Amino acid sequence: MKTYLCATCGVQYPPSVQPPAHCPICEDERQYLPVTGQRWLDYAECAQSQRSVYLEEEPGLLAISLEPGIGIRQRTALIHTPNGNVLWECIPVIHDETVQRINALGGIQAISLSHPHFQSAIAEWSATFNNAPIYIHESDRQWIQRDTGHVRYWSGERQSLMDGLTLVNCGGHFDGSSVLHWRDGAAGAGALFTGDTITVVEDRRWVSFMRSYPNLIPLPPGKIRQIVGRVSDLTFDRLYSSWTGAVVRSDAHAAVTRSAERYIRAISD
Repeated sequence: MKTYLCATCGVQYPPSVQPPAHCPICEDERQYLPVTGQRWLDYAECAQSQRSVYLEEEPGLLAISLEPGIGIRQRTALIHTPNGNVLWECIPVIHDETVQRINALGGIQAISLSHPHFQSAIAEWSATFNNAPIYIHESDRQWIQRDTGHVRYWSGERQSLMDGLTLVNCGGHFDGSSVLHWRDGAAGAGALFTGDTITVVEDRRWVSFMRSYPNLIPLPPGKIRQIVGRVSDLTFDRLYSSWTGAVVRSDAHAAVTRSAERYIRAISD
């Protein structure tokens, strides 16, 4: 049997003799299938054709991406702290060099995601690092394509992973869309990891919010206010989305507030 990845979103499916019939992630209105139709990739072949790229964003934060890239081409972030290490988001392939680098930093004690589009090879990552628990909000349970028994579905608005690292459910893009607050990031000023819950736009002074980014489906004002409200009491000067360079380096808390106000003005009659 082979392990297949959806070529469009990069999500890994359970081993099978034949490729899966469908990718529910891409058939949903927030994602898409290309005009050429569904296509599947062999995980083993992808591991050979891709290379891992490493970037120390700041002390305690190692970002890892793949080149030339698979699917949505997001990156993963390892936040390594004295209290333990968390992997935020996932990428479709794990190379031996990556395993060695992460083990040298203390391994992985927890894995979490902002939303289902970035689940990628979560089962593979967990198994590689001693079945590290995977924290996913229960509202997104239906979207998980490969649960090997190590997913911990959490509920409510907040979930502590360890001292200084907290998940916050914001909703919006998906009902379970979440962010990760790193209290000690940005030299103690705080950092927020947001995925597509709050995305960094080309003008790095601003962020935005969408139900679907590729299909340009906006969110209503109530959802925007909910997202902002759930991070309003957090301290963070820096904000990371899930691509290289997608960073609000300073004044990020204010950027979220003013961006939400601009967004609501733009869609209001």
